[in-house]
Parts: sequence; C-alpha cells; structure tokens
Amino acid sequence: MDSGIITILLPIALAVVMAGMGLKLTVQDFARVSKHPKAVLVALFCQLVLLVGIAFVICKVLKLPPLLAVGLMLLAASPGGATASLFSYLYKGDIALNITLTAINAVIAAFFLPFVVNFALVYFMDNGQQLGMQFAKILQLFVIILIPVAVGMLIRHYKSSLADKLDRPVRIFALVFLVVIIFAAIFKARHDLIAYFAQIGLATALFCALSLLVGYFVPRMVGINSFQARACAFEIGIHNSTLAMTIALTIMANATIAIPAAVYSIFMYVFAVIFGALITRGDRAQPLTEVATALEKSR
Repeated sequence: MDSGIITILLPIALAVVMAGMGLKLTVQDFARVSKHPKAVLVALFCQLVLLVGIAFVICKVLKLPPLLAVGLMLLAASPGGATASLFSYLYKGDIALNITLTAINAVIAAFFLPFVVNFALVYFMDNGQQLGMQFAKILQLFVIILIPVAVGMLIRHYKSSLADKLDRPVRIFALVFLVVIIFAAIFKARHDLIAYFAQIGLATALFCALSLLVGYFVPRMVGINSFQARACAFEIGIHNSTLAMTIALTIMANATIAIPAAVYSIFMYVFAVIFGALITRGDRAQPLTEVATALEKSR
C-alpha cells in the first residue's frame, strides 16, 4: 500500500470511525459511573493493569521478537472494540455498562496508550532504533482519538437527528475500514507472514482467551453479578485492533508492529462467540434483528 495512503488517509479514516463512536455517546454515559462504580473500576483495573501485565508476561515467556512484543503491548493498551456492546447484548450482558466503559476508555486511551507504548519501546527495543513516541506523535494520537470522539458527542448533543442519520453509514464505513486495515497490514508484511504467524499466533490466541477470562472471572470474584461481568468480559476481551493497527502503520510507521493486532483480529470474534456460548450455556441468544432496538433502549 502506498505510503501516502497510510500516512494521510488512514488517520483520517480512523478519525471518522472515532467520531462515529462519539455519535453514540452523551455526557450521561459518563455519569453512569455513579450507578455502578464498582463494576467500572474493576473493569478498568482489568483493562489498564492486568491485561497490560499479562501481555508483558506473554512477551517474556514466549520470547517474542522486539517489534512483535511492542505490537502486542500496543494491542493490550488499546481500548475495547466497537462491537463489544453487540456481543454483550447477544449474550445477555449489561449494555449500559458497555457504553459507559466505551466512553471512559475513549478518553483514557489518548493518555494511557502512549505511556504503555513508550515503556514497551524502551524495554524491548535494545538496539537503539529510533521508533519512539515523541511529543509530536503523542499529540497526533491525541488528535485522532479524543478530538473526533468529542466532535461526535457534540453532534449527538446539538443535532441528535443528524447523529442518528450518520450512525449507520459510519458503522458500515468502520466495518469496511477494519477489513482494509487488516489487509493493509498483511499485505505490507506478506513475505514474512508465515514466520510472523508462527511467532505471534500462540501469543495473540493466549492474549485473546485470557482477556475474555479475566474480563469475566475477576469481576465475578469480587462480587459483581453475572449480568455486569458479561459486559466487562466483552468490553475487555474485544480490543480495538483497528486503532492498534492504524497507530502502528501511521504514527509508528512500522508494519511489523501491526502484525499482532492483525492476527488478533482473526481470533477475536471466534473466541468471543465461543466464550459467549460457554458463559450462557443453554440461554438462547436474542435475534440479531433486535440488536439495534436494544442498544437504543439501553441509552
């Protein structure tokens, strides 16, 4: 893929996707924290502390090559994916909690993600390669994550009818963008893909499975009910691989760092479906045609 497309069009496309996330958010979504603070705090602890620690351990135990280790840490620091609410609905989780966590994570990611990536670069890149997240790159990350979300929220606040009209096209665009970004990462590293998959396949599969397990069982262990624990599991277990790949390909300008997120995308939805089926055991998932209505009612 042409470098101009990667460095210019992909950040713009990601900004549109993040604005689409903002179209579904209101100030009230952040205020919901007061309704279930324990679930929110536990989920954020799992997301920001446990999963980053798990990713680090996986990198060390499996002795991942430095660039792939940085890529896995980048993935671990990325917030939940946009489809977490869908899975939460299908498998009877607390959708309102998903929306709350999505809103909070969208803000935290702009500050937390550069910190984790910088740590990974310093720790794993011991050859003096200049691939760091300088202030200008951190500012760029802030611009393509937080500002578009804020713009989307402003549209929702002042022009809710316009936000409703834009929601479906932006969601379709996000899906197409996800496919394009995955193929872009695979295409750029196509010559080494088999070797990369052998190196990172086990790591990403482990990380995916552990994300879902931690997201569900840690909340359950501290007394959070199954309804909210399911929402936590999908919010924590479905990472925003699109964001991770775009940052790797644009801000960090390195296709190898994008590989873990690309491979993770292959496992993510399959594991989520299997996990959802296991934790609901015998519960019948709701029809897909009811998803949009349920998501709107949850607001």
